[in-house]
Amino acid sequence: MSRLDEWLGRAPLKAEIDELEDELERQRERYEAESERRKEAVSARQRAQETVNRLEDRIAQLEGELARVDEDERTLEPRRRETIRGDRIEAVIDRIRSLRSDPESILTASVEPGSVPDDVESLLGERAQLLREAAPCLLVCDDAGIVSVALESPIEPTVEPTWADRPRLEREWFRPHGTHLVALVRADLFALGRYDGTERVDYVGFESDVKGAHSKGGFSQARFERIRDGQIDDHLDAARASIEDVREDEPLYLVGQRDAIGELAEELDADATSTVDATGSPESALGDAVYSFWTTELVVL
Repeated sequence: MSRLDEWLGRAPLKAEIDELEDELERQRERYEAESERRKEAVSARQRAQETVNRLEDRIAQLEGELARVDEDERTLEPRRRETIRGDRIEAVIDRIRSLRSDPESILTASVEPGSVPDDVESLLGERAQLLREAAPCLLVCDDAGIVSVALESPIEPTVEPTWADRPRLEREWFRPHGTHLVALVRADLFALGRYDGTERVDYVGFESDVKGAHSKGGFSQARFERIRDGQIDDHLDAARASIEDVREDEPLYLVGQRDAIGELAEELDADATSTVDATGSPESALGDAVYSFWTTELVVL
């Protein structure tokens, strides 16, 4: 700053101008920095909005697919499902057996779990899933799709896929027929009946002293289980001996607790087995078990 400026009184004004210019520069730099941050914020907000839009579109797509799946599940239901027994099953079987059509137009076949014949798959289309759910069963259907039923036979006969002019279905697959034995086996109860059709003509039954659930105190858990297992083995040996003592050439149907009948079924070459829930005295439990055994699930696909 020159001495002339000081004499003329311009020095303070120039100093203030310099300070203001410095402040202006700082404010300009702050403004530019703030503008840059705002640009970044706008870009970030735009990117976030694009992400939100994509997620909303994907959610809408998935909800549409879920709605279609739910709709398929709602519509893919059997046309009819009924648990039948006694006179009702005889009437149903007779009605199915009365069907007549052209040669090789009606199919009868055993369907095992996880195994649907290819021609049945193509015939039923998506409704073959209902057949898988019904297996093991006997299928009767026609090539026009008018008749399509699955029947759960108590004795599960093996029927190779057969196309004919009528169903290949026997009453004795669903109703008591001729002389046969029905043995009810639980871990602590045994009952055996010889039947001629629906009439019981002979009977033997007993209960065994088998320890119940283990409680704290007394025996250790391991010792308790060994004793209980031994009691169950003795009971099953007695049941096996009772069956062998009276069995002749008639069919043997084993019913009861799955674990109890599993080993006996193989050893005694049982003709059919079924898990049933039958309680009470041996004789009354046998009656309930026979009633449950000769029950059929009818599914109209």
